[in-house]
Amino acid sequence: MTTATAATAAAAPVPDAPGRLPGLGHVGPLLRDRLGFLQRLRGHGDVVRIQVGPRPVYVVNAPELIWEMLTTQSGNLGKGRLFDKLRLFGGAPLPIAEGRQHLERRRLMQPAFHRERINSYIDRMSSTAEATIGGWRPGQRLDVLNEMQLMTQGVVMSVLFSDDPARDPAQAVMNGVDTVFQAAIRRAVVPFSGWERLPLPGNRRLRAASTLLRRTVGDIVAAHRADPEPKDDLVTLLLEARDEDGRPLDDEEILSEITALLAAGSETTAVTMAWLFHELGRHPEIEEQLHREVDEVLAGGPPTAEHLPRLPLTRRLVTETLRLHNPGWVVTRETTVPIRLGGAELPAGADLLWSPYALHRDPELYPDPLRFDPDRWLPERPQPPRGAYIPFGAGKRMCIGDGFTWAEATVLTALIASRWTLRQVPGSTVRPVPAITVHPSALHMTVEARGPVAAREAV
Repeated sequence: MTTATAATAAAAPVPDAPGRLPGLGHVGPLLRDRLGFLQRLRGHGDVVRIQVGPRPVYVVNAPELIWEMLTTQSGNLGKGRLFDKLRLFGGAPLPIAEGRQHLERRRLMQPAFHRERINSYIDRMSSTAEATIGGWRPGQRLDVLNEMQLMTQGVVMSVLFSDDPARDPAQAVMNGVDTVFQAAIRRAVVPFSGWERLPLPGNRRLRAASTLLRRTVGDIVAAHRADPEPKDDLVTLLLEARDEDGRPLDDEEILSEITALLAAGSETTAVTMAWLFHELGRHPEIEEQLHREVDEVLAGGPPTAEHLPRLPLTRRLVTETLRLHNPGWVVTRETTVPIRLGGAELPAGADLLWSPYALHRDPELYPDPLRFDPDRWLPERPQPPRGAYIPFGAGKRMCIGDGFTWAEATVLTALIASRWTLRQVPGSTVRPVPAITVHPSALHMTVEARGPVAAREAV
């Protein structure tokens, strides 16, 4: 990848990606090999044009331009095609809202994600996760991704909604969220929209999933309205919220916000956790270091807010997993006015795209990028340039729940590692699947109970 052209230089033509087909453009490789295609585009320039059917899409590769796009240029950009398709949830929740509505909604929800508030959630994170891992049995074979999804969804509902879901209803909700997001991805990639209204099996599944989510979340809201004792959670915050004109949020707005938060708050952490334990299974020497840390710091108890600063390796494991296996394979934006990005002149209404997954695996930014190396984040090691590591975005649209996710992933990693070892199933092959997020294809691991490292060494 070349160095970004200075903004004062003459505009340069944006190179076209090879392999475009008449009528379809690059839809074929986007559907067949999304990750490989986006990774290969990094060798064709700072900004590269692809075609998604009749529409040109500008893929931004240079980290400094991605940073500019998300910060200084953010006022000239809307959320783009993918987020528009996520209106399948109904309304315009915080991840999708634009302009003044986004600013007002973010201010409204920000108190739930302050650092002190997140610290107050740690005990609930531990106790909710304990309910899941306490049911594991030595020798049991786990579908690790499914277990992590149920665990993180339970954490989100427990901490933010004061609700501890039973396993079967939680599984149904998780499947519904998955169906909705899968539909959004397909509708963002396929350039023609007429099929979205046809009675196809996928569209019927989408309607059923949307109905399930609406009913489930509606029941949570109704229970909060009927409870004479207000709860200290996000649902209550939304019910009590008033806009600048003193108007409360209507039921559709509340349903939309809660459903979007339920989806965003569980999927990213679950996928990160699944990849993290996959890598620990492949690197027993790192796993042993983790066991030493959690045994020393936790001393057999659950993680607390006071423990988190004393778990630096655990934190680095999360950091490295978010680099090597970033859940986001694509993020979209759309220009609202003509802009200059590096040497590229882009018109109003242009579709922009960038890939956290491909960015974090660029060999020009990370030595030996495909190697899982949590020690690359030690303070004495050279760090990547600004804009090269942005797992949760940047600027005013940075994910509001990034602090929650960091805390949750650290707590769950430490808690699981203090009780269990997850062993790879011999002969299994795990590959990345870019769907809602970049999740492992089929990750089955066997559970082994473990004792403290010091006790084992004394035997």
